[in-house]
Amino acid sequence: MKRRIIFHIDVNSAYLSWEAAYRLQQGESLDIRTIPAVIGGDPQTRHGIVLAKSIPTKKYDIKTGETLYSALSKCPNLLIVRPNYLLFRQCSEALRDVLKEYSPTIQQFSIDEYFLDYTAMENLFGEPLQAAHTIKERVKKELGFTVNIGISTNKLLAKISSDFQKPDKVHTLFPEEIPTKMWPLPVEDLFLVGSATTRKLHARNIHTIGELAGTDPLYLRSFLKSHGLLIWNYAHGRENSPVRPGAIPIKGIGNSTTTSFDVEDLHEAHLVLLSLVETMCTRLRHKGYLAQLVAVSFRTNEFLNYSHQRKLSFSTDSTNEIWEIACQLLDELWQGQPLRHLGVRVGELCQNDFIQPAFFVRDRVKERKIDRAIDEIRERFGAQAIIRSSYLHSGLKPIAGGVITEEEYPMMTSIL
Repeated sequence: MKRRIIFHIDVNSAYLSWEAAYRLQQGESLDIRTIPAVIGGDPQTRHGIVLAKSIPTKKYDIKTGETLYSALSKCPNLLIVRPNYLLFRQCSEALRDVLKEYSPTIQQFSIDEYFLDYTAMENLFGEPLQAAHTIKERVKKELGFTVNIGISTNKLLAKISSDFQKPDKVHTLFPEEIPTKMWPLPVEDLFLVGSATTRKLHARNIHTIGELAGTDPLYLRSFLKSHGLLIWNYAHGRENSPVRPGAIPIKGIGNSTTTSFDVEDLHEAHLVLLSLVETMCTRLRHKGYLAQLVAVSFRTNEFLNYSHQRKLSFSTDSTNEIWEIACQLLDELWQGQPLRHLGVRVGELCQNDFIQPAFFVRDRVKERKIDRAIDEIRERFGAQAIIRSSYLHSGLKPIAGGVITEEEYPMMTSIL
């Protein structure tokens, strides 16, 4: 039986690399990957968090996930770039199109990660290392950004190996290489070993993956339950899930923003929600889903968090309809406290092959045509090409926040 060969392709500093490549293609001379730069939040108000960072930010100990305020305190000259999710999606799809030329079986693991089943493809594209280097160089030359590629016999080991040394590298981690390449690594580098598990393992003098592999699995089970057996198997490189073609099923899409001022007026709060729903519903329609649940959340200026949701008796992808429901939820929940952060989310998604027309209240077919016409204009000419008149002279952004999906930040168990 032919040996199974799996590639894990991971874009280096994806959001920042994609933005840098785009700017260079537009004629800019400065490559923002070569200076302290981050993607995230609002460059003007300096609110938000770091989503991606350039290699030079390591000098300042800037971390992904920290606030822009904190990052700027470490590096006052830090370049902050607003995330462009439309561009990111296009770059991810361009990468997918390249990978599809090398295997009929690829699986999107996140917006910047793919698995590729290279089993029995050697006669077409050469040995695995040769093919991986070919892919890597093609991506760099044709798309303008770099990737790391890990190669092994399963998804777990391929993913671990792609993270060995960055950027622009190809690594292998075959089962026979586990003792020398994986076991010396810190235990927290093992897939699914989070901070809480790490603390428990360290407290029992288990600090490396090799020490975890050498521990009695029944002992691990005594304080980590079934998760202990799972990571013990992972420490031995045991994982056999197939590469599933297509993207990870999306369970929900959300969007949120931190405002630069306290929102105290109901009309303003509704407009902020609309600016979030605009972007979120564009993504919902692009993915071909309808939503059956709407949720809103907000944080007050005293950092108190509240949320409220509603299950719908119908499915919809209409911007206006979802916004109206979000406003109703906000009205029911909000007691007038000054707000600094608002969010909206849709869930319980289903395919939009069929939509129930409205007989008495609203013409959903007409609304869908309008939404799609707006989507096409923004796709061709930019998100600000068409905006609602309610934002004129309002001081508010007609398109706000970013889009977070379970495709882009998947549950870690999705590798199984």
